[in-house]
Amino acid sequence: MTWKFNSKQPIYLQIGNIIKLQIITGQLNSGDRLPSVRNLAETAGANPNTVQKALSELENQGFLYSVRTTGRFVTDNRELIQKTRILLANEELGNFINNMKNLGYTLDEIIPTLDNYLKGERNDNATS
Repeated sequence: MTWKFNSKQPIYLQIGNIIKLQIITGQLNSGDRLPSVRNLAETAGANPNTVQKALSELENQGFLYSVRTTGRFVTDNRELIQKTRILLANEELGNFINNMKNLGYTLDEIIPTLDNYLKGERNDNATS
């Protein structure tokens, strides 16, 4: 099954982000060996050179490391993984706040609305 890419961002960045997200969410654990570039390219439906570029970027960022003749592995740098997780969470929260403001919510309304939603008390009394 091939991965879905959009045209808003280079494919190598999207591949890198997918793998980074797999690391952050624990789908790939510290020390896990990644499939070969060729296998990843086949899975992603991408050119092997594109996958190679994505993996090189992840190595440069510290998410992967290479062992000569053995392959690439997920870092054991828990601090990097946690910092990146927090960064991504903050980006998502920023997007959420901006979207709520665009819907006309004030900051004072957002927290109770979110709290009610998380408690399962959704306000379905939308006016038409």
